[in-house]
Amino acid sequence: MPPTPTLTDAEARDLRALAGVMIPASAAYKAPGADDEAIFADILKSLERDTADVRTALAHLAKLAGGAFADLPADRRRDVAATFKQEGGAPLGALNRVVLLCYYRDDRVMRSLGQEPRSPFPKGHVVEQGDWSLLDPVKKRAPMWRKVS
Repeated sequence: MPPTPTLTDAEARDLRALAGVMIPASAAYKAPGADDEAIFADILKSLERDTADVRTALAHLAKLAGGAFADLPADRRRDVAATFKQEGGAPLGALNRVVLLCYYRDDRVMRSLGQEPRSPFPKGHVVEQGDWSLLDPVKKRAPMWRKVS
């Protein structure tokens, strides 16, 4: 398999600026933003199969920004990001997935959420029981598959 192309410096700058708009730092929760140096390094390292979609999304973002998104003032970035959220399509979905996965993988973020920064196994995590009756309509629905004989 050929190596996956990496982002250009300009694309990486725009991605970092967008990540900061998507998830800004919070002093109240003592949580870094997605543009934090360590989190962003993880994002770049984790693009892998999503690199082409992320590059497509960043090209669309630059078009909406009329140039480099990272060079826009903060208020204009928010406006462009809001439009991008509406128009980004599947490539934006790939970009969102990578940013969110890396963000919630960061120990500082997990601590800010009151979670122990560890993998879920072997200890597991306690999940509050919900209202199982919410699944009743799904259980009553006819099967969506064909039986194989």
